[in-house]
Amino acid sequence: MTCMTRADAEAFLYREARLIDERRFEDWLKLFAEDGIYWLPIDDHAEPTDHLSLIYDDELRRRERVYRLTKTAFPAQTPPSRTQHFVSNVEVSEDAGGEVVIRSAQIVYELRSGDDRQYEIGRQRAFAARCEHRLRNDGHGWRLTLKRMVLLNRETAIPNLTFLL
Repeated sequence: MTCMTRADAEAFLYREARLIDERRFEDWLKLFAEDGIYWLPIDDHAEPTDHLSLIYDDELRRRERVYRLTKTAFPAQTPPSRTQHFVSNVEVSEDAGGEVVIRSAQIVYELRSGDDRQYEIGRQRAFAARCEHRLRNDGHGWRLTLKRMVLLNRETAIPNLTFLL
């Protein structure tokens, strides 16, 4: 028996998706434990120390990513991406260490509108992923120790992945 119901897990995932879609990135950061990792592997079966990843962010890298998205005007996010998350197939279990493991399927639509002189501007892109969220209750609520998204198209060229998935 897990410490979190499927309804609770869905609520957590929906909240995280809403925070990203509403560009409330500082609030998204608060969902993570201090030692949490945001990871998009290329090789589904390799450890991050053994293989390249699309994204492998610890606390410092997550904060840097959010800083760039909110405080700077860099060309890869001018205009900024807009996203819409769809979450489904939610399953909840508990690992041997007592963390809650949430597995889900997600589709993230991303659009950057504006000037067509920039590559990929005005094109809506879809990213399908198998997701794993690991959570630990720190006494003040559930915190992410891992957000791992395995993109369906991870082995193809993916231009401009500078927004949050």
